[in-house]
Amino acid sequence: MKRYMYSAILLSTTLVIWEVVARLVHVSFILPSPSQVIIKLWELKDVLLQSHLPATFAVISMGLSISLVLGVAIAIAMHYSKVLEQSLYPLLITSQTIPIIALAPIFVLWFGYTIWSKVVVTILITFFPITIGMFDGLRSTEKDLKELLQTFGLTKSQIFFKLEVPSALPSFFSGLKIAVPMSVIGAAIGEWLGAQSGLGYFSRRMMTQFDGAGVFAPIVILSFIGIALFIVVLIIEKSFLKWRKN
Repeated sequence: MKRYMYSAILLSTTLVIWEVVARLVHVSFILPSPSQVIIKLWELKDVLLQSHLPATFAVISMGLSISLVLGVAIAIAMHYSKVLEQSLYPLLITSQTIPIIALAPIFVLWFGYTIWSKVVVTILITFFPITIGMFDGLRSTEKDLKELLQTFGLTKSQIFFKLEVPSALPSFFSGLKIAVPMSVIGAAIGEWLGAQSGLGYFSRRMMTQFDGAGVFAPIVILSFIGIALFIVVLIIEKSFLKWRKN
């Protein structure tokens, strides 16, 4: 807990300053105080947690799962095929220069207000760090060790699972730790631009009603989702990478 002490102090100080400034300004539809947000969160807890949280969590789960499968598959394919690497790597970089928020309305036109228009936005935001993390990890495998295992007569698949995958795991988890919070952002952006339910949709609806506290309330829940998913990844990473301590 000691390592998080300074973060806790900084966060507490920020909230106190925010509370004081919000009370002085006294324009709650623009700058609600933290206490007003907490009160609003409590008032809306049923509708937020029972109606909109499941919709957002479904988008995050589907988008992140597809990104995991897609990102790992592309990384392995690029690792084993120079042609695929030279073909796909520039496209992966280019895909991140496209403003996703500009594409989101197009996905709404293609998929309507179904869950897929939000899932595609989440995939586009999250698959890149997973792919690059896994690919860089596979490339970081020590050549001397690989050649040593080849002299022992190990097959390609044996070298892949016994050497290359363990070597890639640290970079893969680094990419995953970036992708997980971004999946929450992707789901919220998708819901902001076109949805009939979800925390992002609810936040936008509150904005049209000039309810500042109502805008912040779902954002607080989105932040907690991102933190919770990040902690889950940390726990999984520690269990998979126990060998790094030695």
